[in-house]
Order: sequence, then structure tokens, then C-alpha cells
Amino acid sequence: MRNLQYILVVMILALCSMGGSAQTIRNSNHSTVGYIRSDGRVENPNHSCIGYIRSDGRVENSNHSCIGYIRSDGRVENSNHSCEGYIRSDGRIENSNHSCIGYVRSDGRVENSNHSCLGYVEGMSREWAAAFFFFFFD
Repeated sequence: MRNLQYILVVMILALCSMGGSAQTIRNSNHSTVGYIRSDGRVENPNHSCIGYIRSDGRVENSNHSCIGYIRSDGRVENSNHSCEGYIRSDGRIENSNHSCIGYVRSDGRVENSNHSCLGYVEGMSREWAAAFFFFFFD
């Protein structure tokens, strides 16, 4: 993982429930930074594929290589199965040492540990949103 913001995005993705159309991820300026399709395809703002989030929690890059996992208990792992963090049911995002690194609010606002806004998710569960921030957002 490149940095905590990157990790937070992926965690958020993991929390999302997939609807019938693309779900949108926006940065703090409300600019679109990505989409998640109902089939788990992750796209950049230009709709180019940057990865996949599989129904079993496996997260892949655009070449279908595994880059991590989102477990049903909220544990986020890298491709070597080492723990990178946790997504709690209340929206709290923790690193592997259980220190808070951010939050996904019920209104879709994504915050760092100081409650500064990192972005917004629309129509997603917290898990899917966290996955996006963890694995795809830089």
C-alpha cells in the first residue's frame, strides 16, 4: 500500500453494496476519481478498467493479478495475506495495529482520522468504498 489515503479508499470500496449501475467515487472537491460497476469492474474517471473486486472479496488489478482481499469479517489483506487493516461495521477504518486511520460515514463522506474529508461515495456499502480507497485510489 502506498499510503493511508490509498488504504482508506480500498476499505471504503469493500463496504459497498452493488446496485444495477456504476457507483461513483468522488474526491474532496467532488471530482470523480472512479466508478465501480455492478459486476465488480473498477474504472478510472475515463471509464478505463483499473481492476476488479470479486464477490468472494478478491481484489485484482486490470491484468487480473491479485492485489489483495477483503474478508467477510472486515479484515483487509494484501496479496500475501498479510493484514493491512480493518473495516468496522460502524464505518471506522483501522490499520493493522488497530489505530484509526479514517471513517466512512453513513452519508457517504470519507474522512481521515482527523475528520478531514478525503472524498465521497455514492450508493455503496462501506466495504466496497473502503476497498476502492485501499487498492485503487492514489
